[in-house]
Amino acid sequence: MRQKRTIQASLFDLFSDHQIGRELSGMSDWLDIHTDLFVLVAADLGGEGRKDTGRQGLSAESVLRCGLLKQYRQLSYEELAFHLEDSASFRAFARLPFSSRPQKSALQSTISSVRAETWERINQCILMSARHHKIESGATIRIDSTATDALMHEPTDSSLLVDAVRVMIRLLRRAVALPGGTALQWRNYQRLARKRGLAIKYSRAEEKKAALYRDLIAATEACVAAMRRAALCIQHTSPETTLWRLEAEHYLALIERVIHQTRRRVIDRAPVPAGEKLVSLFEPHADIIVKSRRGVQYGHKLNLTSGRSGLILDVVVEAGNPADAARFKPMLDRHIAFYGKPPRQAVRSKWVYRRLRNFRAGIEAGISCLKRAYGLSRCTWRGLDHFKSYVWSSVVAYNLSLFARLCSP
Repeated sequence: MRQKRTIQASLFDLFSDHQIGRELSGMSDWLDIHTDLFVLVAADLGGEGRKDTGRQGLSAESVLRCGLLKQYRQLSYEELAFHLEDSASFRAFARLPFSSRPQKSALQSTISSVRAETWERINQCILMSARHHKIESGATIRIDSTATDALMHEPTDSSLLVDAVRVMIRLLRRAVALPGGTALQWRNYQRLARKRGLAIKYSRAEEKKAALYRDLIAATEACVAAMRRAALCIQHTSPETTLWRLEAEHYLALIERVIHQTRRRVIDRAPVPAGEKLVSLFEPHADIIVKSRRGVQYGHKLNLTSGRSGLILDVVVEAGNPADAARFKPMLDRHIAFYGKPPRQAVRSKWVYRRLRNFRAGIEAGISCLKRAYGLSRCTWRGLDHFKSYVWSSVVAYNLSLFARLCSP
């Protein structure tokens, strides 16, 4: 059974006297006080109701600490596994047993299991500690928005169709090995799709491009028909076939949307609203975020609330691209729900307005730090739930390191 805490700390848990080592020591001291958070992490890892047999794996405390290390130093799972083996300060912070050498796969499966709600609860505990130490009262706030990219390439109609053909060919190859799939007959349109996609990319004449799109759509529809025939042939009930059918149904629904929006935009020359566009087969939750004079981003808009201390008080992953003015009151309501009272900001004169305007501009520094040093410019985890967890884990790592610096003598 997975432990919630590393019961006995090692005698060799020593932190470097470097600034990073001192920050890690301060962050570790805070985690030692708030041991109740490890219960929340253990619940996300599925520790309740598990058998007492088998390997224990990383404790819930070590999973949380490793997740913070990853975001604090912006490491890949491969790099995190290396530093946990190589760095004494990292091992001391992660509270790993002397013989433990976690692999990147184990780190990925456990850290990504921590839900966004758990990270948000941890952030609230940091804010309550900041309030107790009179670092952040929440009396003065600033609200701003930014956008975080999803893990996807810039989409085009042709690239989406090429991706669709590639995914369906991969599924058809798997279907052949399933019970009832040996009689399947289908044609591999992947080479044709790649050639048409490349020709569309470099074509300038609209009529020629439309003809190429018709060929690409026809190849995609032929693969869809083959997928539907495969679904009828594979009737055997087994875990493998059930998983295949679920995956096939998931992608077929998305691919039909891609075909429909391509016909509508390219063949019929009709506009497709941004809210109706599918921009990725693998990240279907991604929104189109239009930034004035700064191009287009594909991911999600974030609304952040910051206090006078620089701590991030709240963050909301928005759906679509709502205007900042429309989201001001909901963010204010969330602030009142947590602190129990509204902030004391008010515009009573030009001098007060100028002071508040300059104060609000300070949140840009926090957003810049989150994007440059804590990975908030692009989410590297797949899926909407993991997207939200990634955002909150970055905020928690930023807040905890800032809190440790503010509390240091």
